[in-house]
Amino acid sequence: MRLTWVQPEDLVGHALHQARQDRVDVDDLREQWVAAGGDPAPLHSGASDVPAPDPLRATAVRILDEIDQRPSPFDTVEPTGLAEIRAVAPAWAQATEPSGARPRSPSPWPSPWPSPSPSDELIDRVHGAWLGRAAGCLLGKPVEKIPRRGIREILEATGRWPLAGWFTAEGLPDDVAARRPWNRRSAVTSLAENIDGMPEDDDLNFPMLNLSLLQAHGAGLGTEDVAAAWLAELPAGRVFTAERVAYRNLLLGITPPRTARVRNPFRDWIGAQIRGDVFGWVYPGDPARAAELAWHDAVLSHTRNGVYGEMFVAAACAASLVADSVDEVLDAGLSVIPASSRYAEAVRFARALPGEYPDFEDGMDAVERRYGDLHWVHVLNNAALTVAALVYAGQTPPSVTGDRFSRAITLVVSGGWDTDSNGATVGSVLGGLLGASSLPEYWIAPLRNRVSSTLSGFDGIGFDELARRTLAVARDM
Repeated sequence: MRLTWVQPEDLVGHALHQARQDRVDVDDLREQWVAAGGDPAPLHSGASDVPAPDPLRATAVRILDEIDQRPSPFDTVEPTGLAEIRAVAPAWAQATEPSGARPRSPSPWPSPWPSPSPSDELIDRVHGAWLGRAAGCLLGKPVEKIPRRGIREILEATGRWPLAGWFTAEGLPDDVAARRPWNRRSAVTSLAENIDGMPEDDDLNFPMLNLSLLQAHGAGLGTEDVAAAWLAELPAGRVFTAERVAYRNLLLGITPPRTARVRNPFRDWIGAQIRGDVFGWVYPGDPARAAELAWHDAVLSHTRNGVYGEMFVAAACAASLVADSVDEVLDAGLSVIPASSRYAEAVRFARALPGEYPDFEDGMDAVERRYGDLHWVHVLNNAALTVAALVYAGQTPPSVTGDRFSRAITLVVSGGWDTDSNGATVGSVLGGLLGASSLPEYWIAPLRNRVSSTLSGFDGIGFDELARRTLAVARDM
């Protein structure tokens, strides 16, 4: 049996590629790997076809450990420690709370809790965020891993370009289906002809697991609490890339946050970014507190930009429940991460695209020119695509709220890469901004107010119940 994402010989190519992105000199290690018979190119499948001979595997372990020890020029400008992030991120730059208190900055929004009970608007927004996350994720599931041009080929072959609704296999020519196969695990539950509720997906499982963790631990949630929950609730086969490496490290007795750093070439990938929404939803209007909670979750499996992805999304989701615009949401996200980081640079780059490229497709060409050499699960390319979809959709007139949601999730999914995760994040942000009552029935009705999950206590739960539990936690934070 060939396990993906954990065998040393399958990690070296990814580690060498990430080292190049981090401007770490690994030319000597690349030469050693090739001389030993290894392939220096990253594997997109996550596992080679045959096991490596013992000497080659030993070489892989040695090279991975050596890469871990080599410094990067980004180490100083992209810190992972929370204190170091606070020192340079705008949200904490002028903290004035009494000595001993956790630093925070004044929220730009009024308190969402003016009375003992949340307002009807806040209830509607949290409900909308859960629904939007599910709808965006479900839209992207059948085309996950299919490149942008492949998605367009599928849609054009059925006369459905540009994307405006659920994907379908009806009318798809056999040659296109063979050349651009659906995600085989997802298509059976996510094409228009067979959607019946929200199927299980890690983009929903992680927010639900984190909700249960907050119910148990509240604001005191720590990284070791997250680690214990993963081991108790998530089979190793249900986590991927950086999460699977961290899981392996936990079983080897390595403790957080070293779990993110040992032989983990995926620690700058998207895995943490998909886990942060609920931390924002329990701190509506308080991006700094939301980001701090997200940090404790993220450092189990990620470092630097991988951590910033979760902090950014948590802060954006906190803002989405009280803000009026995408600009406010993006400002909140940027406020909690280092301005000099590559993640912040990707956000700024994508945010400025409509000014130079009025057409989204032209903007996406620019994103691909800049980030096209990254793996389809890396955080930077997917962050740029996510922000681009939000800002292009934000150009829709404010009076056309439903169209704005539809435009946002269809734009981001048609952009390719990690389609279900990006659809989920964009759907979450727009769902929070607009509220459940403003989301188009077309996207919401097929969800049947039901989520499938193997998590204890969550299989078949309704989105209204998830919203109720989220607000119950928020009141106690």
